[in-house]
Amino acid sequence: MSKKKIEEKTLEEAFEELDSMIEELEDSDVSLEDSFMIYQRGMKLLKDCNAKIDTVEKKMQVLTENGELEDF
Repeated sequence: MSKKKIEEKTLEEAFEELDSMIEELEDSDVSLEDSFMIYQRGMKLLKDCNAKIDTVEKKMQVLTENGELEDF
């Protein structure tokens, strides 16, 4: 797993790490304790991704049929 802080990761980096975590969790050789640690980090990554996506959505604007900008 990457040592980069969760908050510093781009969405792409976070999604790549989440994919890697899923593969790790599917491995039957992973201990229960390690599984819990992986799960906990994954949940933190998801929370951070959701916050970043929410921020982007709030910044987006939509062009209406009248040519005016409205918040998304």
